[in-house]
Amino acid sequence: MFEQLTQLVQQYGQEAVVKNNAIPNEQNEAVMNEASNSILDGLKNMVAQGNVSDLAGLIQGKSSVDSHNPIVQKLTEHLSANLGQKFGLSSDTAAGVSENMLPKVIGSLIGNAKDPNYKGFEVSDLVKAISGGNGNSSLMDAVSKYGGQFGLDQNADGKVDMSDAMAAVTKKGGIGGFLGKLFGK
Repeated sequence: MFEQLTQLVQQYGQEAVVKNNAIPNEQNEAVMNEASNSILDGLKNMVAQGNVSDLAGLIQGKSSVDSHNPIVQKLTEHLSANLGQKFGLSSDTAAGVSENMLPKVIGSLIGNAKDPNYKGFEVSDLVKAISGGNGNSSLMDAVSKYGGQFGLDQNADGKVDMSDAMAAVTKKGGIGGFLGKLFGK
């Protein structure tokens, strides 16, 4: 997941970092690397602190990925503080970089994870990365819980997992119908 995150930061960092005159050119790469690390660390910290319901809602697309989202706000604050501390950026510059880049990066990261046409990165990869590699984390449990409430528990075993995905593929609607239910489309 870190590779996908880094690519998105590089993509959206062009405007927020590279074209930003307040950031010296020799710091551009280091600032974008810090952004990638801060985003991943911030997500991991949220899981460690038990903030799984907001994250599950964000991953499932139940909440918008904008500056009003509490997850995005926390990540913005975390990244802004790190950029100010590590690179001596003013609070306005650090906040501007964070506010410009974060919603786009998080939105694209989640969008790519949910897109069945985007190969090599899935929601489970995102959940594992931010839960410390534990696919059975409280975050995955929350995703399963909410997925069960939306009728995704195909085999009625009380959890939403790969066997439910396989069952959905063989039923009417196939995988598209299953994913549509999971992500509210």
